[in-house]
Amino acid sequence: MSNNKKKIGAVMVVGGGIGGIQASLDLAESGFKVYLVEKSLSIGGVMAQLDKTFPTNDCAMCILSPKLVECGRHRNIQMLTNSEVEGVEGEPGDFKVRIRKHPRFVDLAKCTGCGDCAEVCPVEIPNQYEENLTNRKAIYRPFTQATPSAFGIDKRGIPSCRATCPLHVNVQGYVALISKGKLKEALELIREKNPLPGICGRVCTHPCEDECQRQKVDEPVAIDLLKRFAADCEKEVSLDLKIEKEKNSKVAIVGSGPAGLTAAYDLRKMGHKVTVLEALPVAGGMLAVGIPGYRLPRDILRKEISILEKLGVEIRLNAPLGENLTVEDLKNDGYQAVFIATGAHVSTRLEVPGEDLKGVSYGVEFLRKVNLGEKLEVGEKVAVIGGGNAAIDAARSAYRLGAKQVTIVYRRSREEMPADEEEVEEAENEGIRILYLAAPERIWGKEGRATQMECIRMKLGEPDGSGRKRPIPIPGSEFVIGVDMIIPAIGQFSDLSFLGPDNVFNLIQGKRFEVDPLTLETNIKGVFAGGDTVTGPDTVIAAMAQGRRAAISI
Repeated sequence: MSNNKKKIGAVMVVGGGIGGIQASLDLAESGFKVYLVEKSLSIGGVMAQLDKTFPTNDCAMCILSPKLVECGRHRNIQMLTNSEVEGVEGEPGDFKVRIRKHPRFVDLAKCTGCGDCAEVCPVEIPNQYEENLTNRKAIYRPFTQATPSAFGIDKRGIPSCRATCPLHVNVQGYVALISKGKLKEALELIREKNPLPGICGRVCTHPCEDECQRQKVDEPVAIDLLKRFAADCEKEVSLDLKIEKEKNSKVAIVGSGPAGLTAAYDLRKMGHKVTVLEALPVAGGMLAVGIPGYRLPRDILRKEISILEKLGVEIRLNAPLGENLTVEDLKNDGYQAVFIATGAHVSTRLEVPGEDLKGVSYGVEFLRKVNLGEKLEVGEKVAVIGGGNAAIDAARSAYRLGAKQVTIVYRRSREEMPADEEEVEEAENEGIRILYLAAPERIWGKEGRATQMECIRMKLGEPDGSGRKRPIPIPGSEFVIGVDMIIPAIGQFSDLSFLGPDNVFNLIQGKRFEVDPLTLETNIKGVFAGGDTVTGPDTVIAAMAQGRRAAISI
């Protein structure tokens, strides 16, 4: 190194124990700028820890504490706690050091070290500072005289339950709050990500529980039911949601199902003016007309939708898109963005002879009539075709309408059945018969009304495109079921007839919108689509995640 080269005039000390602290003080007093790097939240090192774990006659903290204070106050010392050296390059007198500073999750400039946060924190974990002999809170200060005196949080990655949740709800957080009896706080935490906790607590497929680590010990935590419990314990809606500064932008959301409601919730919190357009006479989309009341009570649905209205979301009922109201009309009315989330409200046909006879009522339409309170005569014998949740809902609804004998006909085995296991079990407990490995071939009738359904036995072959074993008809195995009503519930798709004959959107097989997979924007700038209109029929929580993605993109 040339002696003429200007020196930096700074020194880095790695390690914040008593040796590093003393070295830093001596160097600082000599006029050097000192960077003191320590990987933990506080300087002090082992000497501070031994004072607590193994006290001696010469109090270690009495020696260390004044030096902690002096180090923290010295103008020439800059402490880099919760940091580690990743690389050093250069030569003597001119080094460059790369430091990785781990997040503390607490603002050092604002934390006063009062400890109020630790008092209310519901999470306890083993205290490494005390050699795991005691517990500490998730937010903590290593010891009373810690320097800096601010608290911090050790994050150990994202819990598998939270990572699996399509909305990334803080599962561990609200479960911990519930365990401490802090139900109001738990619900507030849930609503940071999920605007419909009471609904999801009843109809969510809870993928979080499939990844719960507790099942390695005994069984998963009842995450979904705990969410429902927190929501049901709320006597009066008490919102403490922060809405950003009001913006002049207007957003129209077409459809008030889970995707539309979630997008409206998020956009409103961002400060946008949001209007939801619903074709039906009730708000909620498939939540209102696709899920029976025994699974999702209507007072729960109305309560959670009313929360959005209290936030300032406008919901217009009986306002379908079509000839009288088009996407272009909305843009002309000053809406800078439009999100289409109209759901999947059309049933897939069986494509068998006789399905146009009276007494054949398709699943989606049947459930809509039931949920809207229309009078239906189901007769005594009802056959439901399909193995999804819609089929189970239709069968159990028919039973509640007075049917004496309800049979579900499904072409695969129980293992391939897509319906939730708990829904299937409840249906069986109610006396509903499930006929596996059978499929309808023809519907017979008298005087224009269905009276019999001819079925054929099936066997399972190699897996098909869905990953399930392909059902193969067994020749000569036909049999007949006597029926008063047949409810096909083998699938559903979106009704996009509102686009009209001059449709300008790119569609997939004429049934779903083609969108950018990241932003959900269609080929028309400023128009987004999501939920079942993009993915096809999916779960409530998946549709909500689509609504969130669209809101972020908008």
